[in-house]
Amino acid sequence: MTDVPATARPAIAHGMRLQWEPAQEAHVLLYPEGMVKLNSSAGAIMSRCDGVRTVADIVADLERTYALTGLAGDVGAFVALAVEKHWVELRE
Repeated sequence: MTDVPATARPAIAHGMRLQWEPAQEAHVLLYPEGMVKLNSSAGAIMSRCDGVRTVADIVADLERTYALTGLAGDVGAFVALAVEKHWVELRE
């Protein structure tokens, strides 16, 4: 896994679609070959990957929303994993 700069702007990759799936009671990532059901943390991060917000913005928003601190490492690790899996693209 590579480090993701805090200034990178993750966006859902071309050909992927993120949506809330009531039947699954979870966010899912849809792509032509199938679907990935995301846990609540992954869904919260992915729903903020709009290509506008930086990783630092996403961390700040999650910490504010959930009244937590110290999420930068976990968010960065997830975004790096999502990049490796081609779920998101980084925009600088």
